[in-house]
Amino acid sequence: MNGKVSLKDVAKYLGVSTALVSYVINGKEKEARVSDKMVKKIREAVIKLNYQPNQIAKSLKSGRTNTIGLIVADISNPFFSNIARIIEDEARKKGYVVIIGSSDESAEKSQDLLMVFQNRQVDAFIIAPAENTEKQIMNLQNSGIPVVLIDRYFPALKVDSVHIDNFKAAYNAVDHLIKNGRKKIGIMAYATKLPHIQERINGYKAALKANGIRFKKEFVKEASYQDIEKDVAQKVKELLFPSLKVDAFFFATNTLAVESLKIINQSGIKVPDDLAVIAFDESDAFDFFYCPLSYVNQSLEDMGKEAVKLITERIGNKSKKHNNIIIREKLVLRESSGSRRNK
Repeated sequence: MNGKVSLKDVAKYLGVSTALVSYVINGKEKEARVSDKMVKKIREAVIKLNYQPNQIAKSLKSGRTNTIGLIVADISNPFFSNIARIIEDEARKKGYVVIIGSSDESAEKSQDLLMVFQNRQVDAFIIAPAENTEKQIMNLQNSGIPVVLIDRYFPALKVDSVHIDNFKAAYNAVDHLIKNGRKKIGIMAYATKLPHIQERINGYKAALKANGIRFKKEFVKEASYQDIEKDVAQKVKELLFPSLKVDAFFFATNTLAVESLKIINQSGIKVPDDLAVIAFDESDAFDFFYCPLSYVNQSLEDMGKEAVKLITERIGNKSKKHNNIIIREKLVLRESSGSRRNK
């Protein structure tokens, strides 16, 4: 077939309607109840005929590009890479393509990504915001661009968000450690004012207070995201050497847990005999630690699906009341947070 192949050419080649081909190309085959056999035939014809949709013409006609900008803190973190995949899959079902970028917990890089994505004329944003990006979110809202915050949120902003109850999750984790006889519990968190991390620290403090255990500031260790390996090593060692000052550790993120466990493992300290451990979120790296780790589980599937649902609803109705969705978390208990074994 000579020249640029059109939608009509694909339809004519297959002997079907242009509408049917359009449904499949735009990812709406389930909505239109197109059979799997026909979907396969259309996709094969699209490849064979080298059909390429004119996205510029489509966006000019509809006023939309059917793209969503997703900005996460760190795409190398399994938590964010997995949630990005879920969002990408869910968005595709609704006819959207997702463009992904990592802010690396930098407000400056976040702003750069926003500008790049806006130049690409994305229809909306799903963002796991970095610290000091409240104004960026407000500017998006003021310019009429739909936005949903995921995993994190800013209490002062009236914006759609999806996250868990971080205070409750941390409280339950630390309360479990106390119920297992641990009285000297350390916490490793990021040095940040982001609300979700502060809520985890506050949940830790509240669990201590509820159980009559005095809060010790020296048991709270904070590491910078930019220098995490060096910071974590230094701060964890402060509670491990020259003698073990704590009998349990609660890690506010999976990355902090992984870095800390390296030091704990090298020190010869036994988990859970000498030190009980609970982490926030799972990590593939946990599988390589000799003791099965207890952790706070967030349903990434629920979080991703709700975020896509919220953003597509917001695209369709920019004036609707903002929604704050709380996803249920679960404390997954394994050997690392257990009671001391009898020696």
